[in-house]
Amino acid sequence: MPRLRGRLLGGATVSVLMLLSLSACGSSSSSSTSSSGKLAVVAAENFWGSIATQLGGDRVEVTSLITNPDTDPHDYEPTPGDGREIASARLVIVNGIGYDPWADKLLSANRASGRDVVKVGDLVGLKEGDNPHQWYSPETVEKVISQITAEYKKRRPADAAYFDQQHEKFESSGLAGYHAVIADIKAKYAGTAVGASESIFAPLAGPLGLRLVTPESFLDAISEGNDPTAADKATVDQQIASKAIKVFVFNSQNSTPDVQRLVNAAKANGIAVTTVTETLTPKGATFQAWQTAQLRALERALATATGK
Repeated sequence: MPRLRGRLLGGATVSVLMLLSLSACGSSSSSSTSSSGKLAVVAAENFWGSIATQLGGDRVEVTSLITNPDTDPHDYEPTPGDGREIASARLVIVNGIGYDPWADKLLSANRASGRDVVKVGDLVGLKEGDNPHQWYSPETVEKVISQITAEYKKRRPADAAYFDQQHEKFESSGLAGYHAVIADIKAKYAGTAVGASESIFAPLAGPLGLRLVTPESFLDAISEGNDPTAADKATVDQQIASKAIKVFVFNSQNSTPDVQRLVNAAKANGIAVTTVTETLTPKGATFQAWQTAQLRALERALATATGK
């Protein structure tokens, strides 16, 4: 997104150009397997990588490039190893929508034959400038699941039945708790007014039935690393001061001084606060464990705030 692009045009430019040069020297083999004989898959971010791993089972080898919970993907600078991983992958999964332009650069630097790319933004018809945080959209998650499964079956038609089984298992078992808590929150708290520090929460608020009242322009500005307008700041401050919101949701991986001030103000006014993160937390968690834990924390905050 714009925040990341602006920073890459600064001090990271030299390192990115170096990576492009290194990745251009990578493999352009059309082989569909890793050294283990499994389908070699690379995901730019570990939230998509976790899903790809579970759908692929023992027939794929997935490498996620961003895995550290302390890493803000907006500030990520790819390594030479990232370039080599993408150069040798047969399937690459990137978010798109301006979120990970460094991945596009690495892909362009090595146009390996026989490689497929799943770009989430293209899959759901979004472009740069739209909300990139689509792993917080249950609808988008389902589309990505279906697309990854289709890619696996195309690559390994002999294993099509196996991948169908993995898909079914992931939907019926892996995501069961995730879907259940979404339905529970919607049933209990639909219409409840909430606030958020940035746009990461917006794709989830609607499916939960919550009324996100923070100005969209404020959410976008914080997400993109820009300064919100004075009018938007005043609106958010007033919403907190008047307790017009029941819960405030903030991205702990983008806790700027302005955001921390809002968090402190919410707590001081007795407004429940809960957090979300951009990448899997703790490290090694599955997509569904991470999302379900955050959703349950939100549900507890709503229960405290509403008495339901």
